[in-house]
Amino acid sequence: MTPPPGWYPDPHAPHLERWWDGTAWTEHRRAPETAGPPVSVPVPAGGGSGRAKAVALTVAGAVLVAAITTGAIVLSGGSGSDGDATPADPSPTTYYTAAPPSPTTEEPDPVEEEDPSVVVDELNGITFPLPEGWVLPEYVTDHSVVMTTDGGTYDCPGDWGRCWHGQVRSRTVPSDGETPEALAKADIADAAEEVYGRNRLDQRPFGGITSHRQIAAGPVAVAGRAGYYVRWRVQTAEGPGGYVQSLAFPSTVGIGSPVVVRFAFDAGDDGPPLGDMDLITDGIRPVGDADTGGGVGTSVGPTD
Repeated sequence: MTPPPGWYPDPHAPHLERWWDGTAWTEHRRAPETAGPPVSVPVPAGGGSGRAKAVALTVAGAVLVAAITTGAIVLSGGSGSDGDATPADPSPTTYYTAAPPSPTTEEPDPVEEEDPSVVVDELNGITFPLPEGWVLPEYVTDHSVVMTTDGGTYDCPGDWGRCWHGQVRSRTVPSDGETPEALAKADIADAAEEVYGRNRLDQRPFGGITSHRQIAAGPVAVAGRAGYYVRWRVQTAEGPGGYVQSLAFPSTVGIGSPVVVRFAFDAGDDGPPLGDMDLITDGIRPVGDADTGGGVGTSVGPTD
């Protein structure tokens, strides 16, 4: 912190005042308008910095020393033959001047700007790419939802409620040493039921699942780790049904508890492109390491 703009004693000519613009001394000087007690550099409310206090105290001390020195010169003269006091020979007054304040040279730490094309999942230590047509979740109470399709919600075709055309969820799951393959295969039925069957509010937004078939499954590299995915096509009693995918892989943080990412895409023209599942899966990275990607397992391939 530095003193605010104003007139202060000139450190190089204390009998004058000089304008401080809040950053540096200017060339504007003037004689003090009124006599009064020494003017010190004001210290901002809250105490200010140690440097600002030192400048204020030093300037005040300089004025005080000047006054004492001048008084000593007047009172120290010898007596003449007529007994009148004889002024002492004037001598240069020594002033202890303060160096002019200078703005801090330390630059503030840069504020890291968030990348609008990346979703950060700090809990599970991963980031997701945010493809075109996808947004961060709004008005969502389920914290496992990391993104939804743009355009908001629509009236569910089954039970009353609001549905998304696409959503992606991420969560850490307990494990007793199961492989990503076993976790993905065990999770896919719950992933389908959560969105297209009976939800947590005991509603059936799509009238329930009438049938399903597996359309893809296999190993896949996720954030540099060996994962596994299973993808279903589900038919529902109401609406066009959809596609669900369970993707399991070891976490990149903590003790490596497995992470399961669930995808749910509506089928039909209103649903997001199925290729976005592949795009999002391929773009998952550990937090803070955008260069870590594939290299283990195989890539997710195109599906019908």
